[in-house]
Amino acid sequence: MSQSSGSLPTIGASGLVLWRRQRSALQVLLVHRAKYDDWSWPKGKLDPGESWVQAAVREVLEETGLRGRVGVPLPDASYPLRSGELKHVKYWAGEAIEGDGALVNEIDDVAWLPVDKAHARLSYTRDSIQLQAVVEADRRFGLATWPLVVVRHADALARDGWEGDDPERPLSADGKDRAEALVPLLEAYAPTRIVSSASVRCADTVAPYVESAGLDPVFKNGLSEEGFAADPRRVIKHVARAFSRAEPVAFCTHRPVLPTMLMQLAAHSTPDSLAASTLRGLAESGIDKGEALVCHVAGEGDLARVVSVERHRP
Repeated sequence: MSQSSGSLPTIGASGLVLWRRQRSALQVLLVHRAKYDDWSWPKGKLDPGESWVQAAVREVLEETGLRGRVGVPLPDASYPLRSGELKHVKYWAGEAIEGDGALVNEIDDVAWLPVDKAHARLSYTRDSIQLQAVVEADRRFGLATWPLVVVRHADALARDGWEGDDPERPLSADGKDRAEALVPLLEAYAPTRIVSSASVRCADTVAPYVESAGLDPVFKNGLSEEGFAADPRRVIKHVARAFSRAEPVAFCTHRPVLPTMLMQLAAHSTPDSLAASTLRGLAESGIDKGEALVCHVAGEGDLARVVSVERHRP
């Protein structure tokens, strides 16, 4: 992906800082590129039409043989290239959930290192910023966050053009395209549980990911417009249950349901944090049709806290 930043053309890239615990000690993964004889984070350029997080997961898999689940966002990096272009890289923390570790592409070696040794091994000072952010996140809330994704159903046929019951109203052609586009996005966060309104427009929004991931979706009447109108308290219970389970989950629901759900998530954020203000703001303004709002959650049950929020708009 190439764009313009001021007078310099910009190349977009993304990557993950993979982490693990070894005898309780935090370690991070560095990669060595033989061509440049350097040690850095696994990363790479975006392919045409690819999202930032999709590219991050793909590049890490291609370079290290490990599939990472995207965690909390880390600071970006921007630096000039010899070609005269500017490279802009987005980073996230990540935890390896699959893969054999087989090296491919230009990577000829990898190293899992404790923080102090990783800092010394890094070839570029700029990469220490992401390392510091990982250490700080680990200190503040722990890196083992889990994603709670809120999806507003994709575009559906207009109400005034649909003669059947409203819960049976299907996605439009654009909505079906967005449902397919959500697959690689959701794969980056790898929710293992899908909880949805049974309305066709919600069920069909998550259906491509459900099929790709081999999951059995759970349909809840309390997430439908009709069920919410009958008893708004059900949404609060569904969120509380997700916090109790503390496993990667995606909800798919409707615009009228979202303010209550997002305010409940805001209540599980540090009061004056960016996450809390973002959730409160979106509860008032709403999110786009087909948008995926990713909440990174630390802890479980009553102690669960939303520590970061990311918007992925169509």
